[in-house]
Amino acid sequence: MFTAPPGYQPIYGPSVPYTGPIYGGLRAGMSLYIQGAIPHHITRFEVDLQCGEFEGCDIAFHFNPRFDGWDKVVFNTFQNGEWEEQEKIHQMPFSKGEAFEMVIAVTSEGYQVNVNGSEFYMYPHRMPLDRVSALHIAGDVTVQSINIIGGGYPGGGYPGGNLPIMGLQPIYNPPMPYSGMVPGGMSPKRTIIIKGMLPYGANRLAINFMVACSRDVAFHLNVRLQEGIVVRNSQIGGDWGQEERELSFNPFQEGQYFDISIRCGNQRFKVFVNGQHMCNFFHRVQPFTQIDLLEIEGDAQLSYIHF
Repeated sequence: MFTAPPGYQPIYGPSVPYTGPIYGGLRAGMSLYIQGAIPHHITRFEVDLQCGEFEGCDIAFHFNPRFDGWDKVVFNTFQNGEWEEQEKIHQMPFSKGEAFEMVIAVTSEGYQVNVNGSEFYMYPHRMPLDRVSALHIAGDVTVQSINIIGGGYPGGGYPGGNLPIMGLQPIYNPPMPYSGMVPGGMSPKRTIIIKGMLPYGANRLAINFMVACSRDVAFHLNVRLQEGIVVRNSQIGGDWGQEERELSFNPFQEGQYFDISIRCGNQRFKVFVNGQHMCNFFHRVQPFTQIDLLEIEGDAQLSYIHF
């Protein structure tokens, strides 16, 4: 079972309806990241930021897509036992039968909702942020993962309450191919999260952990969709090493979102995909702390990288 580093605990495959705490409360600078899928038979679903985990509690932010022939998304606030005035958007960012990614970015002005990488709507605050203590999801929706970034108690590691490692914020919608330094380099127990989608017709996705000064590839993870394999290797001094191909399962498919967690240990990398352990890769570059560059290439659409 994947144990995330302190302060970072994604929630995988929760049942719906789902209600869970936001440890430490909500504040500006935090983000809620939800991956899921919409069934073909959908009528509506809702995502609520609540002031408690009980029925009838105040709701600071109510997000309610409705497929009713006049497709729309309703925003509202519920307090003192009553719904307030609705804000309706007659535009539907979700498609029946398709997967989605939704980000709720909390700002000092309100809740910025982005769906599938595009800005959708800003809902201004009607209640104090510090009253929000729970997330509720219900209706016709399947949830793959929930990440709450920027909250939690320092070093707490509570499920759902996530403190950014080294105070870093996620990178949303990074370009492909991606190349970026790993701030501070790799260290024991450090986890890097990569989320995105493999569109239909995609052929490959390659993730490289590198030593910038030598361009050595310490860990090469190569998803070959058409062959149905995931190859692991290293390239040191210009020479490729021994390939590793054995897997207990291959989670990568065309048309599907992926959630990759790569954790660095003292002896090896551990790779988890969609919450399940996929493989290990023992370090071939020592000391591994000199690994300081991440490069990603291929046919994927990236939505999120967290260091």
